[in-house]
Amino acid sequence: VSSVPPYSREQPIFTTRAHVFQIDPSTKKNWVPASKQAVTVSYFYDSTRNSYRIISVDGAKVIINSTITPNMTFTKTSQKFGQWADSRANTVFGLGFSSEQQLTKFAEKFQEVKEAAKLARDRSQEKIETSSNHSQESGRETPSSTRASSVNGTDDEKASHGGPADAHLKSENDKLKIALAQSSSNVKKWETELQTLRESNARLTSALQESAASIEHWKKQFSACKEENDQLRNKIEELEEQCNEINKEKERNAQLSRRLQELETELQDKELELEELRKQGEIIPQLMSECESVSQKLQAAEKKNKDLEEKVITLRTEVEESKHRQTNLKTELKNFLDVLDGKIDELHDFRQGLSKLGVDN
Repeated sequence: VSSVPPYSREQPIFTTRAHVFQIDPSTKKNWVPASKQAVTVSYFYDSTRNSYRIISVDGAKVIINSTITPNMTFTKTSQKFGQWADSRANTVFGLGFSSEQQLTKFAEKFQEVKEAAKLARDRSQEKIETSSNHSQESGRETPSSTRASSVNGTDDEKASHGGPADAHLKSENDKLKIALAQSSSNVKKWETELQTLRESNARLTSALQESAASIEHWKKQFSACKEENDQLRNKIEELEEQCNEINKEKERNAQLSRRLQELETELQDKELELEELRKQGEIIPQLMSECESVSQKLQAAEKKNKDLEEKVITLRTEVEESKHRQTNLKTELKNFLDVLDGKIDELHDFRQGLSKLGVDN
């Protein structure tokens, strides 16, 4: 069978994109990238063989051609990476997805395809067992008839006593002939299909060669376009630099214009100030005379202020002396009151004594 998917017989049932890896055959630990970038990975169903395959092609190179069996298991080793072992290819395939959702969908499809492959295997085993049972029954019946013939004796005896057994053997032989004819027709059919597959493979091989040549042609055109694109890109960068310089020059001109307007405004303000200074310069002599008179008044006021300060100092001294005299007077008054209280007490005692003498008399 060709490594390239025979699209005339197989049809894709699920397609996604992923980075393909294979286990390093020497270490059996490290992953070796089988594709430089994300490639298409598809599930194919072969209706003739009732089988499922995972196929991925990178350009003209087939990097995955794995027939799914019920014994295979797809394992998620991380959020975006999964792997499965293919004993027929003697390797382990790994797929790196761009999202966890894509990995989940691929794993679910792997489980579905695995169950379908298991169901197909069970059905084929049932057919094989059924045909085997029919063959065994035919084999068992044929020797028994032979033994019965030999036991019954001569051909005359067989003709007289073995009629029903011969009829049964004849019907079984007819069935076997029909089965043989069917198997011969099936062989011819498979030979025809094999020839068709070979022709299809030849056509696909030639188509692949043409596609490879077309790829080389497109690669050359792509290189030419890429070179032209690089030249245009460089030209665009140069034009962008020139535009940037022009924009910078425009911005500088705008800044200079704004600065010129500011300077003109400042010049007008300075002219107004100068005019005011000129007006003020005209009244300077009057101001100077007023200043002299004010200075004289200020001197007179300072002299008066000095006299007032001297008077204040004199008044403060008098106030201090008055306070001192008041303090002395208060002290003398207190002493006098104390003496007066003593005299009043003596008079009170004297009066009480007089009153007592009057009562006694």
